Amino acid sequence: MVLKLLGVSVDEAEEEVNISKGLTVRKCWLKSRWCPKAVSRPTNYRPVECTARAYLLYLLSCTVFADKSGSRVSIALLKLLEDLNDVGKYAWGAAALAYLYRHLGSATILQVSQIAGYLTLLEGWVYDHFKLCFATPNAKYMDYVQPRVCGWIRKHETVMNVDKLGSIRRTLDRLRPSEVIWDPYVNYGENGVVHVMAFYSGTIKYMDVVEPYHLERILRQFGHVQSIPDPLYRPLEAHRGPSANKYSVKYGFQQDN
Repeated sequence: MVLKLLGVSVDEAEEEVNISKGLTVRKCWLKSRWCPKAVSRPTNYRPVECTARAYLLYLLSCTVFADKSGSRVSIALLKLLEDLNDVGKYAWGAAALAYLYRHLGSATILQVSQIAGYLTLLEGWVYDHFKLCFATPNAKYMDYVQPRVCGWIRKHETVMNVDKLGSIRRTLDRLRPSEVIWDPYVNYGENGVVHVMAFYSGTIKYMDVVEPYHLERILRQFGHVQSIPDPLYRPLEAHRGPSANKYSVKYGFQQDN
């Protein structure tokens, strides 16, 4: 798959697989497949489609499907980029949520110290739902034009020391109900009307990861009257061990409405 979709030689692929020692490639190696210096050399010429796949694979691995290593990329993602005409047809947002939800579940285990997923999205949720001073509002932000997370200016800290982390945890522990925005989507959308797709209820999926999505249980966040929701989807199997590797939840894929 690497040979065909990234347009690399057998020697290049074997060398990278031997270095990575698994079904991953290094981000630095992947970047060299599409960065200007590489593609400008005649000896490194590759079809435009291969260069585009390398770039998209790098982008996805740095954002919505980031793993814990921070330096490697799963080549399983390449399957999603085989036909570039189909890339715009995928529900990337739903897949990103499924991936993040699964890793949020494993991150609740005491012995787990790292988390994977689209943490920029998670950070944006924190800024948007909690009245805390973790970030400065961006006065130049244009709603519905820029990504929501651009509404804040984050302090650039290269290292998060123990004292700072402890301070944030204590702030969260002391959080009062009045400091939480319970209905963040009341005035969201065009003329305050949320798109009907937002009220989907069922399961969302990324690869073999399936997670329940029960928006009908949080209708008050949209300013609606909360009715008695349907029962939760139950997993087919569930195991919660002492480490992330022992955390396993399997749902059957369901699409209700």
